[in-house]
Amino acid sequence: HLASSLPLPSERDHLRPRIDLIAFMIDIKSKYSLKNVKASLAHVDASFFLGKVCFLVTGVGRVNYCSVEMNAIWNLGEVYCSPVLFCEIELEGIRVATAQRLLRMLQICAGHVPGVSALSFGSLMRRSADD
Repeated sequence: HLASSLPLPSERDHLRPRIDLIAFMIDIKSKYSLKNVKASLAHVDASFFLGKVCFLVTGVGRVNYCSVEMNAIWNLGEVYCSPVLFCEIELEGIRVATAQRLLRMLQICAGHVPGVSALSFGSLMRRSADD
């Protein structure tokens, strides 16, 4: 399911499936994109930041057109203890690899991978980003 911002409308709460992973998309070419994500973060329950949130940054292949500071993006990942993934959606191979990575994260967050929890996976992702 896609939403352009949070909070989600409450009139369909009873029909909404369980939310296992929230991927915030940030277009590196749009300051509005980052501003919208920051505003939406206030509507996410704190328990989701225990491995069930990630930031997906698009447009990284066009650093000459960046409107968003990379430090601001890295800071979001640190402040919210959530992994930051980078993707160039216009390149099919990278787009497919990113989709597969997100799917694997979703499987872990949904509890479909025995022996791996969203919390331990999130911690592993953060440690690998530090290396």
